[in-house]
Amino acid sequence: MIWKTATLLFLLVGCGRKESDGSVAEPYLADGSSVAFALEILQSGNGSQQWRGTYASQGKVAKFRIEFGPATPAETEAGKDFNIKAGEGRLSPEAGSDSSVLLADLRKALQAKIQARPAPRRSSVPFTFANLGENLSQTAGGGFSAKPPGNWTTLKIFLGEGVQEGEVFLNLNPKIGKGQFSMKDPDFGDLVLMELAKVL
Repeated sequence: MIWKTATLLFLLVGCGRKESDGSVAEPYLADGSSVAFALEILQSGNGSQQWRGTYASQGKVAKFRIEFGPATPAETEAGKDFNIKAGEGRLSPEAGSDSSVLLADLRKALQAKIQARPAPRRSSVPFTFANLGENLSQTAGGGFSAKPPGNWTTLKIFLGEGVQEGEVFLNLNPKIGKGQFSMKDPDFGDLVLMELAKVL
């Protein structure tokens, strides 16, 4: 009983610990429609950013790169009304990556029906993105909110083209070093997984 109490106190203190800049570190809230990965920034400048994602599970380590070009205000009415910015980017493979477990976990989270395996020869996959919001906090069970403010940026990325285009949320929190692929719609599960399997 004593160890349970000590563990609970440790978790409570950890969830509200102060960072060096005075802000409170956010705990990560897992949900069944998302797959989280470790995130580190590689380069940033002139509106562009490069990140490395790492997913370690069951002795397998998947590594990939995320690149974002400059974002500009979206031209659609919805984009103008909600101050949404859009741009282009790409996902790139990293040497020595084993994404077999990551793809299996993404299949569950995205509710995909196909069995995806890493492509024999991986290549970068382009995407377009819409920045849906910044300084957001997670809500229980998935989703994000501006109140209270947090350190998450939520993006919707579009993979593929035409009738073969799929959508998935890509959420980033450099403060806690976490990224997250999150399901947009189960109807996109197969399309998104097929595109991600080309690069992960």
